[in-house]
Amino acid sequence: MCFLKTCFISVVTLLVLTTAAPCVRGQALVRDSAIIVPFFGLGAEGHIPGGDMKERFGNDYGVQAVVGVKTAKNWTYSVQGGFISGNTIKEHGLLGGISTSSGTIIGQDGRTADVRLFERGYHISVSFGKVFSFKKPNPNSGIWINGGVGFLQHKIRIETIGNNVVELKKPYRKGYDRLTNGIIAEEFLGYVYYGNRKLVNFYAGFNFIQGFTAGRRDYQFDTMQPYNEKRLDLLYGIKLGWILPFYTNPDKYYYY
Repeated sequence: MCFLKTCFISVVTLLVLTTAAPCVRGQALVRDSAIIVPFFGLGAEGHIPGGDMKERFGNDYGVQAVVGVKTAKNWTYSVQGGFISGNTIKEHGLLGGISTSSGTIIGQDGRTADVRLFERGYHISVSFGKVFSFKKPNPNSGIWINGGVGFLQHKIRIETIGNNVVELKKPYRKGYDRLTNGIIAEEFLGYVYYGNRKLVNFYAGFNFIQGFTAGRRDYQFDTMQPYNEKRLDLLYGIKLGWILPFYTNPDKYYYY
């Protein structure tokens, strides 16, 4: 929570300083000059797992967001993050200890229980980058290279339809969920576009995450031992999103 609070305070400070900067140097149009742009972006992302991550999960998908500021020299400062979801679990034998010889799980009503497994998690990072402009369509758009450090967490979510399996009720399901978290390095290589008339603004590109994580459970029922092993969790993917820039009218003059 302290890390998230620090990220939020940092971004708010950046936005206040840039939007409240005095008009001391001149004036510019977004279509012909690089200007200060506080922004918020919201979109989607998807990853292919690597390292230890691929031994447990398949491809993931989710929503992601970024908030920050682009300076008049096209440097960017931002906080970004996303939620991770997936439907492929490769942890074989996870529920073997409570399953029958045929692989089914019997609920309290004596019937076969409907148990579903999912990947769930999130990542957040504080990032620094630069937009390399081609001058067209405007000097605020171009190749965006961004990198930072942050936090990653993931686990196996266990859902029992009807909640009728005693062994998988709270808090027992924590004994199977493989809760994992740790520090990450995150990089983005893509393109960012700020429209001259503010009609369309977006970013799209490749996203890379290297997670230096570890298990965070004192005991897992299926292995009958603590889950605290160190891991290298890798994610390779793409992300794209819509941007809301916080300037009022791009066709007007801006003072900086």
